[in-house]
Formats: sequence, C-alpha cells, structure tokens
Amino acid sequence: MLTYRRTLTASALAVAALLTTSCTPGADAPGAGGGAGGKPAARGTALAAVDTLTVKGRAPKTGYEREKFGRAWVDVDGNGCGTRDDILKRDLTGVRFTDGRCKVASGTLAEDPYTGTAVTYVRGRSKVDIDHVVALSDAWQKGAGKWDAGTRRRFANDPLNLLAVDAVTNRRKSDGDAATWLPPNKAYRCAYVARQIAVKKKYGVWVTAGERDAMKRVLRTCPQQRLP
Repeated sequence: MLTYRRTLTASALAVAALLTTSCTPGADAPGAGGGAGGKPAARGTALAAVDTLTVKGRAPKTGYEREKFGRAWVDVDGNGCGTRDDILKRDLTGVRFTDGRCKVASGTLAEDPYTGTAVTYVRGRSKVDIDHVVALSDAWQKGAGKWDAGTRRRFANDPLNLLAVDAVTNRRKSDGDAATWLPPNKAYRCAYVARQIAVKKKYGVWVTAGERDAMKRVLRTCPQQRLP
C-alpha cells in the first residue's frame, strides 16, 4: 500500500508539472517577446525601443508641402553653413570647398550606406543626395501634420535624420517607411532601421503596425543593435 501511494503521488506531481508547463501563455510561441529566441530585447537596444513607439494608422497626406517644414537647408546650428553642406562635410571624404569652409565643391561618398558602393560628389552635377531617413511626407502622415513650424524646421534639418546617399537609390525610396522600402545594401539595414527608430522616438512620430513588424524582422537579425 505504501508503495502504491508513493507511485500515485509521483504520478500526480508529474501531471501537474506537465499541465503547468503546457498552459504557460506564450511559452512555446515562436518569437514570443522582442528578442531572438523569445527572450526580451535587451535594454538600450533598437529592438527594445521599437515597443516604445506609438502604433497608429497612417493619417491622410492632405495639406503636405515641403515648404511646411521650412526653407530647405537653413543654418539651424548657427555655424554659418547650411545643413546640406554640413552633412556633406560630415559624410564625404576628400572634401574640397568653393569658398574656403562651407560650400562643398567635391568629395567622395566612400561607402554609400544604401548601396555599399563609392559615389562621387561634384557640386552642380551631383550623384549624391541628402536623404531624410524618416521622410518628411511619412512624418507628416504620422504626427508632423499637427506640429508647429519650429518643430518641423528642426526635424527637417536634424543631422540625426540626414544621410548623404546615392541619389538614384534615394529617389527610388521616395517617402517609403520600413514596411515598403529598405536599403538594397543588406549590411546597412540594421543601422538604417535603428536610425529611423531613434528619429521617431525623439520627435514622437508614430509607426503603423506593418512598419513596426518590419522593423522587428530586421532587428531580430541583429538584436544587439544600438540606437545612434
């Protein structure tokens, strides 16, 4: 009888343990949690930051005009140079000037982030664009339509949101978000998405559900990617 009771007790405990494990919500769900293998995303990573962004539907593009974000490439930091030239100086190598310190005459984008190739810049016939990583039109449809003029002007000239890139590729991107466009250079996709997240977090620009999911798909391949 004692042996029977011990066997029964052991069996009951085993069944209870099995039921507890199998009923834990999401325990075996693929991709449960933000990180790889279902683990929560590490604090400070771009993957963790995705879930701090507001998720909403895209608002109408009605009323959007480039001019709503202020005159292009103004000198917002007071250094005497327009924002476009500031970014060219930051991102190009072998820079030469037309006036000594501001207007960039030529240089080389040694490794275009969007294609991974070298692109030559010559003022007036440039193959280099300055891209808004989060496009102004995209921002307009996800919160910027309600901003004051000063905030839009800062957003349009914020170095965090600006990159010197291959002009042809940039124009193919148009105003796409992460759900509709990613750089052909796959090695840059993690950094690209992290920069978009950093910009949207800074300015409170929301994301669509599809955009958030696309960002997570990219970042799950590089879960330790940090925000710029």
